[in-house]
Amino acid sequence: QVQMVESGGGLVQAGGSLRLSCLASGTTFSIHAMGWYRQAPGKQRELVASISNRDGISYGSSVLGRFAISRDNDKNMVYLQMNSLKPEDTAVYYCVDIYLDIWGPGTLVTVSS
Repeated sequence: QVQMVESGGGLVQAGGSLRLSCLASGTTFSIHAMGWYRQAPGKQRELVASISNRDGISYGSSVLGRFAISRDNDKNMVYLQMNSLKPEDTAVYYCVDIYLDIWGPGTLVTVSS
């Protein structure tokens, strides 16, 4: 059974940093594109960042230059380093196996002003 489990969310002040982690199990992780999505209260889910199996990377325009996605295929992990956080980054963040369309339960990030 394929599972994604996120960790690292929490409360941080504006301007601060957080690092989200995602452990993927039950999947041939190294060949799949992975991504981070987020959903803020009352808003639709949006793509934050994605990384292909060959480390091709893309970012949503609202996080470009502040966030960085990376992966460790040996550990079946994908990470999201979030810097210069803003209150509008407050959302539930989801780790996604894009190829299989499998989503984790999400981790809440709250940025206070």
